[in-house]
Amino acid sequence: MQEIIGTLNGLIWSKALIYLCLGAGLFFSIITRFMQVRHFMEMLRLLFKPNTSPEGISSFQALAVALSGRVGMGNIAGVAAAIGFGGPGAVFWMWVVAFLGASTAYVESTLAQIYKENDNGQYRGGPAYYFEKFFKGSTGKVYGAIFAIASVVACGIFLPGVQANGVANAVVSVVGEGSLVQTSFGDVGMNKLIALLFILVILGMIIFGGIKRIANVTEIVVPFMALGYILMALLIVFMNIGKLPEIIGMIVSDAFSAQAGFGAAIGWGVKRGVYSNEAGQGTGPHPAAAAEVEHPAQQGFVQAFSVYVDTLFVCSATAFMILITGQYNIQGTLEKGQFLVQNVAAATEINGPAFTQMAVSSVFGSFGNVFTGFSIFFFAFTTILAYYYIAETNMAYLTRKVKENTFFIVFVKVILMASVAYGAVNSAGYVWEIGDVGVGLMAWLNIVGIIVIFLKSKPTIHALKDYEEQKKAGVKHYTFDPKKMGIEGATFWEERLAKRENQSQD
Repeated sequence: MQEIIGTLNGLIWSKALIYLCLGAGLFFSIITRFMQVRHFMEMLRLLFKPNTSPEGISSFQALAVALSGRVGMGNIAGVAAAIGFGGPGAVFWMWVVAFLGASTAYVESTLAQIYKENDNGQYRGGPAYYFEKFFKGSTGKVYGAIFAIASVVACGIFLPGVQANGVANAVVSVVGEGSLVQTSFGDVGMNKLIALLFILVILGMIIFGGIKRIANVTEIVVPFMALGYILMALLIVFMNIGKLPEIIGMIVSDAFSAQAGFGAAIGWGVKRGVYSNEAGQGTGPHPAAAAEVEHPAQQGFVQAFSVYVDTLFVCSATAFMILITGQYNIQGTLEKGQFLVQNVAAATEINGPAFTQMAVSSVFGSFGNVFTGFSIFFFAFTTILAYYYIAETNMAYLTRKVKENTFFIVFVKVILMASVAYGAVNSAGYVWEIGDVGVGLMAWLNIVGIIVIFLKSKPTIHALKDYEEQKKAGVKHYTFDPKKMGIEGATFWEERLAKRENQSQD
């Protein structure tokens, strides 16, 4: 099985996907006239717009749910792996992916808002929905179904294991393995099993409460965990401020003359960048569609900002902590156990959070290990919540025509919790490879789809221009008329506009 997963990983994460991610980000940045720069202040303004709708969640809650998916093991273990296999230059390419990817996040999230649906009092949307509504007929239904199936498999089975594996290993690094227990997966430490039980109980209590409960939890946990982590990184950087210019110079210079090889730096930077910020992957549009906004472009702006938070803030925090303390090895493309640069023990796991834990511990001793363990726990746990919501949304899409689809939704909950249990007790490298397959498959389907949508009709560009015109006119309440812009299939907005017109006539 591991050989099969490795082969799939190699095919999906070929150079074609790497350049597709970068190319799509550059393309949408140019087409939108770098909206991620021009509308930065508007992004901040929209973050705290309140919501009183019973069907939707606020923009900030949608941001928190999206960030809970973006900010996870990719920010701690993923950055460490990027440095270990791609060298310091990989961090630069993660920044490039984030900057360009912000425009991709705008496009996919605005599409999710344009083509969302009201599903029995709950807003739902995402790539499967906008593919079906835009392409119409059998083409739209088939492509939408393929993405939905891929998402249920990736977010319900493949990806949760990566996060759970990180949580379990973080707990072990803090409290130790404990006595070993024989299981079908080999000998597993008692402390890891206790941690797994705790995770499953809390996870079950939250996901059985639906998107509202998930949003309520993430809007409290995510800002505090991200801010605390960034402050810790700033403190470590401040304590080593004299090394900062050297570290920045090393990141930039190594990006173009990489110790690990130019291809390795770009490849690992882009792969872990996409895995972390998820721009183009098709995950962010799901919580984006659940938000209550006056205009689709507004949530596109908010989701573009979430990419900045994830990579430019949180991933950078990890990278600077690791590099400024020198707690890393660079293996590059060499065989395991051989290093281009070796600063720590050869047995240190690259594909995990070890570099990050060692970086914080080198400054704060045992407290650093505990702090990193708690960070990993909250980062990974909230990411599992986001994965569940994505899997549930796509299962709801696939079973829309079934009168009672409760069984299928419960099935997703059970499968995800089983994936969490499996991932927690398995080896890190194998689980990461499974996660990479899921990410790559969704990214291929989504990026190709949104590019084709743009080439055929440009609905997100029409929405952007419409919003900019209303903003320039100084309107107090934004409106969105899809038919006026030639956008077909946006039934939610058509019905909302018709309802408001009828109310004004009354």
